[in-house]
Amino acid sequence: MKSELLLFFPNLFSGRSGSPLFALMILLTCRLWAEPDSSHRRTQLPPPAGSVILPDVPEQVRRRSRAFLHPHCCHLRHENAAEDQRSAPTSEMTDSMKTQLVSAIHLQQVEMQEKPTGNSQGNNADEKFTVEQAVETIGFGRFHVLLFVIMGSANIVEAMEIMLLAVVSPEIRCEWRLEDWQVALVSTMVFVGFMVCGVLAGYIADRYGRWKVVFGGYVWSAYFSLLTSFAPTYGWFIFLRSMVGCGVAGVSQGFVLKTEFIPAKYRAYLLPLGTIFWMTGSMLIILLGMLVVPTMGWRWMIRLSITPSIILIFLFKFIPESARYNVSAGKVDAAVKTLQRIARMNRASLPPGRLVEPALRERGSWRILFSPTFRRTSLLLWYSWFVASFAYYGSVLSSSELLEKNLLCVINADAEHQVKHRHESGLCYCIPFGSSDYQTLLISSLGEVALVPLNIVLLNVFGRRISLTVLQLLTALLFMMVNICTTMFGFTVLLFLLRSLVSMNFNVVYIYTAEVYPTIARSLGMGFCTSFSRIGGMIAPFIAQVLMSRSVIQALTPFAVACVICALGNFLLPIETRGRALLQNS
Repeated sequence: MKSELLLFFPNLFSGRSGSPLFALMILLTCRLWAEPDSSHRRTQLPPPAGSVILPDVPEQVRRRSRAFLHPHCCHLRHENAAEDQRSAPTSEMTDSMKTQLVSAIHLQQVEMQEKPTGNSQGNNADEKFTVEQAVETIGFGRFHVLLFVIMGSANIVEAMEIMLLAVVSPEIRCEWRLEDWQVALVSTMVFVGFMVCGVLAGYIADRYGRWKVVFGGYVWSAYFSLLTSFAPTYGWFIFLRSMVGCGVAGVSQGFVLKTEFIPAKYRAYLLPLGTIFWMTGSMLIILLGMLVVPTMGWRWMIRLSITPSIILIFLFKFIPESARYNVSAGKVDAAVKTLQRIARMNRASLPPGRLVEPALRERGSWRILFSPTFRRTSLLLWYSWFVASFAYYGSVLSSSELLEKNLLCVINADAEHQVKHRHESGLCYCIPFGSSDYQTLLISSLGEVALVPLNIVLLNVFGRRISLTVLQLLTALLFMMVNICTTMFGFTVLLFLLRSLVSMNFNVVYIYTAEVYPTIARSLGMGFCTSFSRIGGMIAPFIAQVLMSRSVIQALTPFAVACVICALGNFLLPIETRGRALLQNS
């Protein structure tokens, strides 16, 4: 039989015939054809293609079948074919050979079906992906809506604590008979606490996680804000407000946590919308001042203002720790669980393979900020943050000061009186806000979101650097225009535009800072920047509230000059982050 098969199929036993299954079928046909009584026997044929293959083949048969299929074994069997033909095969031997052939065919089909699955599993095991690739693959979905609402509400807390100073200043001035510098010191002490704890909060966030710092900031700020409402003296008041500033520094790290979950192409659209929450916080505290202060007093206003913080303490459990931080800390399993949770909520899937990214041990090191890559960026950003805060709080406090002291359309204030009275019988220290003053503050707060569409266009078309430059130049121009003699409506419009520009500038510098630094130093970099911004916030009250009483033009000029210098610095920033992936390592 060997010679006959080799005559018609010369490559059958040489391993070059292609399909082993084809060779077995030919061999089986020839064996059955050679048997004299094959026409009188019913032979069990192999099942057709696509049928279910029963895996219960005895192991001994599997071994013998594999040996039968092996090319070298085939050669040995063919060499002994003549001897096999000389020996009269029995019926039992023929049935055994058929069973082996059928089992071999079944086994070959099983192996051919299992082989692609094994290869695909092997390929998936070899594939790898990073957190950045996972975030981009998952895309935007329900998780990001939840993240946007909860983490955006952190801006409500921060705005209410900061804007509270503008609303409560006339009240504490009246109650404790404070001079201008004492009122300014209240704002300064809040920013001192923010500055001291800003760097510390950034370091802890890079070393031990963003989630812990933000949650602790909520609890801390709510607790000390509540204590502020029971302050018996001016000294206790400024001390407790400085503790509130320390808590707000932790809350501000929520911007980093939010940024690290958002895909790159959505950051320029979603992050500017956070201004809506800041505006909401500003308007809430102004409405509380309008409704609560005249009837229940400023202490109850502060007690009611901590309500958003208490709500967020319970909602914050739905926000996970940053997957980027977990990877940088070597907690890859925790990062995978977080990404899987986000993928389920977004009805998406992770990239094939496994999450692999080297653990970065040097986290929260200030040396990264001063490395050759980031030295120039850090120095320019610190000044940009200083001016952003200086201009923002300068605009807020200047507007309240102009309204409180009735300095509108006045070049030089009354040098004989520290406070210009609107009523002849009014007390020197007690000039509370009227309803029209609260309405002006409300309208100006709306300006913080009025130009958000323009902000988004600037970020996507011109990038971060050019946007910062243009916004600072326009802010300088508006500061000088506030001094123009105009009607109350005209003043409100100018104040509206000024608040829009300073808010947009603050928003862009937040986004740029979160994007430019790597994960291992992102929170620390944000902490340093926010600390420098609070220096601007510390200086702003002494210019907007103390110098304003002497000369409006002298009080507004420093803000305009600082913005012009900052515009030049922003133009010299070496890195543009538009559309760039967040760095994991420096």
